[in-house]
Amino acid sequence: MSRHHHYQQGQFHIGKLIKAELTRQGRSITWLSFQVNCSRENLYKLFMRPWINTDLLFQISKALGHDFFRDCTEFYQKNSSKVE
Repeated sequence: MSRHHHYQQGQFHIGKLIKAELTRQGRSITWLSFQVNCSRENLYKLFMRPWINTDLLFQISKALGHDFFRDCTEFYQKNSSKVE
């Protein structure tokens, strides 16, 4: 599934993007919880949120080997003409 499916009505949804990448890699929430020192409960809540603390996003990016900051940048660059 393309990461672009995680944009809802012009909004970037980082939680869904992280969950999709975790699933794509075949990794468990328990594994990610251990990697980023965050409870599984908090990770499940994170998947529901369209935003995330940048420190945690950095840790998740490192753990999954995926640059979620680049995804954010690409989304905002593509949609910057819509901002007034």
